[in-house]
Amino acid sequence: MKRFANLKRLGFFTRLLDEAPPAERYRFAAEQIVCAEKAGLDSAWIAQHHFHEREGGLPSPFAFLGYVAARTSRIRLGTGIVTLPLESAVRVAEDAAVLDLLCNGRFELGVGTGGNPSAFAAFGLDSAQRNEIFARNLDVVRAALAGKPLAGGDTLYPVRPQLCDRIWQATFSVAGGARAGKAGDGLLLSRTQPRAKEAPRATLAEIQNPVIDAYLEALPPSCEPRIMASRSVFVADDRREAMRLADIGLRRALPQFLKGGHAAPGETLKEMIAAFDTHVGAADDVIASLRTDATLERVTDLVFQVHSVDAPHPHILRSIELVADKVAPALGWTRTAPDVALAV
Repeated sequence: MKRFANLKRLGFFTRLLDEAPPAERYRFAAEQIVCAEKAGLDSAWIAQHHFHEREGGLPSPFAFLGYVAARTSRIRLGTGIVTLPLESAVRVAEDAAVLDLLCNGRFELGVGTGGNPSAFAAFGLDSAQRNEIFARNLDVVRAALAGKPLAGGDTLYPVRPQLCDRIWQATFSVAGGARAGKAGDGLLLSRTQPRAKEAPRATLAEIQNPVIDAYLEALPPSCEPRIMASRSVFVADDRREAMRLADIGLRRALPQFLKGGHAAPGETLKEMIAAFDTHVGAADDVIASLRTDATLERVTDLVFQVHSVDAPHPHILRSIELVADKVAPALGWTRTAPDVALAV
């Protein structure tokens, strides 16, 4: 019975993709995070996306997390990610500092280079320069949070140097893993990513273990590793119901999946589940499936999301409960606070 010895924390992740108008999407996501806290999860993460409704429903992560912070009391709140090249670095630092104060130090700042080329154009930027802009902006964010003088001599208010130890970098690449490690930041690994043409059937472990290797090699000895893997997980009480909902969700998500550079899967549900790197079924099915993912033997944080199944809201709430009650404990996670008094 494989248990992941390094697993310390369990989280929930959402890109706010519920089939609903924007206001209802935000309400659903907030309720899901409240449910995650009540179930004893350690963290909740949200993604930022500009313009593209089918990719993500939230352009303003700090505003949303401020709302969620007022409805929760214990669960850590993270961005997975802020698209840093499209943001004012000083404003990111300011918003992060204020949010961290409002939620009593529960904020985790995840950043990345992501975003569609069209989104960069809308912001008057060149997508080809995203890596350079990201590196420059991250330096400014780090300096601002630490209270160092910025261009012109001003310093951040409120200053929040503690957040420098809670920065995470998302990456698909070995070079990105080394960059995050060298900085002493956390490493964010995706739930799925396109395969190289020469290895179209490579597993996530085969793609992501070299990234982890580079991260650990570059990490200063004084820094404790923080390695988070996001995974697509949907659990139902009944396996047939889980598969029925997976069939609906994955077929609905297929056009966007192909647009993201992934190879076309076969026609069967089994082939689509494999192509989407999805773990779906009753609790025992999902436990067995996750145990085949060798990457998870090395992570400190496992964060699960229901995308791209994207089941109706009540099913997502139940899936959160089943992951916390049955799936994660079988993998080595220990609930630290099963009963919490929620803030009102």
